[in-house]
Amino acid sequence: MSNKKRTIIGVSGSKGSFSEEAARYYCESDNLEGDLRYLISAENTLKALDEKEIERAVFPIENSNGGLVYEAVQAMSRYIFKIEKIFEVDIKHCLLVGPGVNSSQIKKIVSHQQALRQCRMYLRRKWPDVDLQEYSDTAEAAKDLNQGLLPQSSAVIAPQVCAKLYELEILEEGVQDLKFNFTSFVVATK
Repeated sequence: MSNKKRTIIGVSGSKGSFSEEAARYYCESDNLEGDLRYLISAENTLKALDEKEIERAVFPIENSNGGLVYEAVQAMSRYIFKIEKIFEVDIKHCLLVGPGVNSSQIKKIVSHQQALRQCRMYLRRKWPDVDLQEYSDTAEAAKDLNQGLLPQSSAVIAPQVCAKLYELEILEEGVQDLKFNFTSFVVATK
């Protein structure tokens, strides 16, 4: 029997997202047993918090390289909540592809706006002729590539854990522009 206090946490990402990693880190550091709900966006997490469907919301607000997470700032302006904690997570991006896809087949790179910004110099240098597509979440893009909702000629920028989780291959690791790439996450409560 665990002596950890249970809490329901809304995560602004899909399974395998950096927001999930942040929520798990938060639970570990605060001795909590988290029941995670994958709500994809800060808007969804704050709405669920406001409607008392969850007890805590975890979402990113700023990255040391990519700056403010605009989607989160806009969502924060629409809800009243308390900030319980702010902490940083070191973000390391990978370029993932479907099984057997090689670099010459890639026509599009898909990820969250913030991840694309954190990798902009890499993308400009290595993939200047490839289309970039913003997506709701890094891990959601990986999941959708696995499920065929994105063309096989797509690559996604996502956490390394998504490769195993969604049966994708790592084409390249550490594609963020800065070696030290920290994102600040908020834990919000009512």
